[in-house]
Amino acid sequence: MSSTFPKDFLWGGAVAANQCEGAFNVGGKGMSLADVHLYHSDQDIISHDSDMTLAQVKAAIEDKVGYYPKRHGINFYHTFKEDLKLLAEMGFKTFRTSIDWSRIFPNGDELAPNEEGLAFYDRLIDEIRSHGMEPIITMLHYETPLNITLKYGGWNNRKVVDFFARYGETLLNHFKGRVKYWIVINQINLMYHESFNSVAICADTVDNLDEAKYQAIHNQMVATALIAKKAREISPDFHMGTMLADCTAYPESCHPDDIVLAMKRNRLQYYFTDVQFRGSYPGYMNRFFVENNIDIKSQEEDAAILKENTLDFLAISYYYSSMVSAKQNGMNPIDLSKNPHLKANPWGWAVDPKGLYNALCQYFDRYQVPIMIAENGFGMYDKLEDGQVHDDYRISYLSDHIAQVKEAIKDGVDIFAYCAWGPIDIVSCSSAEMEKRYGFIYVDIDNEGKGTKQRIKKDSFNWYKKVIESNGEIL
Repeated sequence: MSSTFPKDFLWGGAVAANQCEGAFNVGGKGMSLADVHLYHSDQDIISHDSDMTLAQVKAAIEDKVGYYPKRHGINFYHTFKEDLKLLAEMGFKTFRTSIDWSRIFPNGDELAPNEEGLAFYDRLIDEIRSHGMEPIITMLHYETPLNITLKYGGWNNRKVVDFFARYGETLLNHFKGRVKYWIVINQINLMYHESFNSVAICADTVDNLDEAKYQAIHNQMVATALIAKKAREISPDFHMGTMLADCTAYPESCHPDDIVLAMKRNRLQYYFTDVQFRGSYPGYMNRFFVENNIDIKSQEEDAAILKENTLDFLAISYYYSSMVSAKQNGMNPIDLSKNPHLKANPWGWAVDPKGLYNALCQYFDRYQVPIMIAENGFGMYDKLEDGQVHDDYRISYLSDHIAQVKEAIKDGVDIFAYCAWGPIDIVSCSSAEMEKRYGFIYVDIDNEGKGTKQRIKKDSFNWYKKVIESNGEIL
């Protein structure tokens, strides 16, 4: 039994290109899905609704008045050297970010990459490595080029498989020897929660949206397998992973109806990784497709591609736990009940450190593959007072969750990395808020893009530095 974190454990943090880089029209970059996410002061309005329409997309492209925060981020495109220096001061062993597909192939379907885009990521990855950090790179983190939606209808079009595979192969060849860990697609299961971000389909352009989403995921899994195949041909040093947002749910009670509902709902989450680690569609999904009139168009070679090119590791994001009740909820993955035993943050996310321990053990028991915690963090409205941010609530949240990671390690779960989400404040994925903050470093920008852009260390900065120095022994 191991009672401590491994000596070579990768402590660090994670961001996404579309939430931090900005410079959306610099260096030959094309528009991506993230660039049409409008900020609303009324947070009851979610402009990137899972069922975004083609009219909304076209209106966003032409809009000269609205504010689109992900086009600007925190200007990481120009400040990454200074920002990475701050992360290095905390002792980061790893830094996870994404490469924006629309910087490399602006329209997604080009035959040759944009060299200026590759040059930017050369500078970024070399800078990460210069600080002794292991780069963890996500190939797709909600940055599908907008042209894929406008010209091809989204990921449900089989042509996109080849486009993405070309992009993936380009990255593997270009960054060979500098990047070892690759997450092909971020949170592939969030097609339920963030459909447009995930699969680039406008709801009003397909007859059967659910079928189109599952077709898109099939195409993403085939493309991922093709990239994994190419990775093994290019270098034995590559480690190829997939990523889930943990959306598994507790049953409300021990009533058999609650137990069975939770089991069936959880299988809708496991199905993505059942395919990517076991190499074929599970029987329960074949039944689900039949009973829900979903017809997946699969090419003859797809079964072999999936079977022969399973992945090496699982990356998970974990923020909160969920609960379902047979009396209140059905099979829709976003239909949940509140857990009366847990407190939530202002966005309704139930704080549950033991839920992370539970999730890690369940995934490892099921797949027996190494696990990376690719995201874990606490979003909150931080107050900047007299040049300081006292974020004890963030320290408490992260400390309690890291303690549960250690419990999983004691059980023999193979965990090799912990990436705190948003180690420097960035634009929120779901709400496009800047003021929903996760970082150890405060960035003085408000929801409308105003502010000095100054970087300020929060109390959690020095706390996380001690966590890393002690290899998780001081929490």
